[in-house]
Amino acid sequence: MSFSDMPVDVGPVYEGERIRSKQMFVELGGPKIPKHFELVKVRKPSEIKDGEVILRGIDLGEMEEGSRHPIGILVEVAGKELEEDLEAVFERRIHEFCNFINGVMHLNQRYTNWMRVSKKAIEKGFNSFKQMGTILIRLFKAELPIIEQAQVTMITNADVIEEYYDMAIETYEKRDERARGLHDDDVDMFYGCVLCQSFAPTHVCTITPDRTSLCGSINWFDARAAAKVDPKGPIYAVPPGECINGVAGEYTGVNEITKKRSLGEVERVYLYSGMEWPHTSCGCFEAIDFYIPEVNGHGIIDRNADMKAINGLAFSTMANQTGGGKQMPGFNGISLQYIASPKFQIYDAIQEGLEHGIELTVWMNSELKERVKQFIPEDLQPKIATEKDVSNMNELREWLKEKEHPVVATWVEEEEEEEYEEEWAEEGAMVPLGTQTMTIPGAGGIGGFKIILKNCKVHADALIIKRIDKSAKRKKKK
Repeated sequence: MSFSDMPVDVGPVYEGERIRSKQMFVELGGPKIPKHFELVKVRKPSEIKDGEVILRGIDLGEMEEGSRHPIGILVEVAGKELEEDLEAVFERRIHEFCNFINGVMHLNQRYTNWMRVSKKAIEKGFNSFKQMGTILIRLFKAELPIIEQAQVTMITNADVIEEYYDMAIETYEKRDERARGLHDDDVDMFYGCVLCQSFAPTHVCTITPDRTSLCGSINWFDARAAAKVDPKGPIYAVPPGECINGVAGEYTGVNEITKKRSLGEVERVYLYSGMEWPHTSCGCFEAIDFYIPEVNGHGIIDRNADMKAINGLAFSTMANQTGGGKQMPGFNGISLQYIASPKFQIYDAIQEGLEHGIELTVWMNSELKERVKQFIPEDLQPKIATEKDVSNMNELREWLKEKEHPVVATWVEEEEEEEYEEEWAEEGAMVPLGTQTMTIPGAGGIGGFKIILKNCKVHADALIIKRIDKSAKRKKKK
């Protein structure tokens, strides 16, 4: 495989390249474009022309510097051993292969794909989507020999994208629906993915039937197929090993693989908790589940939300501290399918005396709530607030009381809270940044004072609270 005819270099060394706004020639897709997508479909050999790149819309070199455009990428492949189950596996490699191109930055997937092309790449002569399509075809066939033929269609015209968009969404939903019928107890193998390590070096994604990849594009079936086709690739089998804590989702095998693949940075993971030993986050997650200490509940905001969440932070702001492959209690990147899982943050819910993780959710942006409405218990739907219902924490608190949200039962009166210190599960546990109320004991643990941080930004790697009283009691529940 050679790229000597291309004006820019191509190779894995360019993965992780960041293209800032001042370096950017053009932006494709992303949160400010209504509809965009990338999709892989398996076809019969007679239905495609091997090596052909079709462009529908304005070409790269014809775009105005600094402009934004929709982008649709349809990769159609054929081969004797190909099957439909492999489509999502191949589709996720679009992210990897686009990032092989020097001067191209690719983020996210499916209908949230986002690309930038640098000014330097344009100056070197990388000025056509046909060049990009040709590179994708060569990489797909070289890296995945099971693919015998490949054809790429690049779409930059918004009207034309409409023709393909519904087909793409229908395909995604069909895959997700199939995955929802399988659960962790039904299988004896989990899977892992490190495709995002070029941007988040210590991130290790664990994929189980009840926990789809953070990006939402790889479910358990997809991961199984990928590991079989390319056993040495970025998606691999993870023997669960001994189950240490079934509710939290802690397994010896997952811990061992996570430690190895994160280069020792992450040693322990609770798959079904956002507050204790949480799963790391990459940068391609579909949504953020964030803790709201003022009401002891959680909010969820998705990548497409063009607004600030109830905590006063936009998705992009929270994403900066959530991602990067860190364990960040209280800020977790998640897929939308995970919200539908019976194990969604179940450990945190049980710790608070609730039955289901979704009962911790007190706020969602309205478009997300409408989209995942079918996954929310009918009696809980009117109790979860959106930006249309409340605009600040006081209003949220009153809303939850009025609607009798399950999380209200976990609240403690302020005077009662002062009588008990919070019991931390581990010495040196991290506290999520945000609005916090905490009591700092005085010398010898006698007396003390309370610090309340509201509407402030704290920049720190971590805030460490060390337990000084081993006999500290948990907060009483009403």
